[in-house]
Amino acid sequence: MDATDLDVSYIADSYHEVLETTQGFVVGNEPLIELIFTGVLSGGAVLIEGVPGTAKTTVSKITAKLLSYSFKRIQGAVDVQPADIIGVRIYVASENQFILQKGPIFSNFVLVDEINRLTPKTQSALLESMSEHQATIDGNTYPLPKPFFVVATQNPYEFEGTFSLVEAQRDRFMYSIPLDHLTVNEELEIIRRDNGGELTWDDFERTLPSLLSPEDVGKMIALSRQVHADEAVLRYIADLVAATRSHGDIRLGASSRASLALLRGAKVRAAMDNRPYVIPDDVRNLALPVFRHRLLMERDAIIGQISVDTVIQEILDSVEVS
Repeated sequence: MDATDLDVSYIADSYHEVLETTQGFVVGNEPLIELIFTGVLSGGAVLIEGVPGTAKTTVSKITAKLLSYSFKRIQGAVDVQPADIIGVRIYVASENQFILQKGPIFSNFVLVDEINRLTPKTQSALLESMSEHQATIDGNTYPLPKPFFVVATQNPYEFEGTFSLVEAQRDRFMYSIPLDHLTVNEELEIIRRDNGGELTWDDFERTLPSLLSPEDVGKMIALSRQVHADEAVLRYIADLVAATRSHGDIRLGASSRASLALLRGAKVRAAMDNRPYVIPDDVRNLALPVFRHRLLMERDAIIGQISVDTVIQEILDSVEVS
């Protein structure tokens, strides 16, 4: 089938409906809504780094409801144990057998709030489930639901009582995005909505439709994989990833997971834009979400206050499409 014969309007229409419905309650945050939708269709997790009160939980709950996903939220804390997340097998004397009590990880959409407040042991159990889509409990392996999607958040401005994700763990997230406070005009819109009684979550949730089913999402994932990416785009992705490994300000460049995230995400973004083929801009627009959390800067660059975003932009400016 020729690339121009592929009809991706279903994906584009579905995304715009999700965006419009979400922004009926949430002010701004279009980049976050767009990235979560991209992550769902790309089959990867999203890491959100930002200050509290930026609608991370609300956007996640709305998206899960619109996709007809089961939703669970895990609040990060130092006393949360792996069993609190993946579950535990409990002996029931009346039945003379062990019964599996599943943890919140057994949901279609899992929000892990303040993941850096979990201990390394608990983080490892969570990330293993994310990577392998299964949970091991008392030596027994249990598959996680399909579809399965994770959003994790952390506050980059708090360090007391936190455990930073190591580079290998951060690499398990397909995309990341920083969130900051809203603009003055967006803040004013929130105040106006609240003043008009439009920010009552229970009332809004009752009106939320189930726009899509998990089966619909599965069809969109399969459809997005068919979006055409020619050899020049594939080479461009490889050149960008290679450039992160040779840049003088970067100590640890992007892994092959970054290459796959760029390709799969670019295909989804093309479909969201109602195009059956990838263009270089689809790749460029995902460079920051893909690379930002994966790159480890050199000590001199950190001392010189050279930001990761600045280096990524340098790479984008220097690498050309061949």
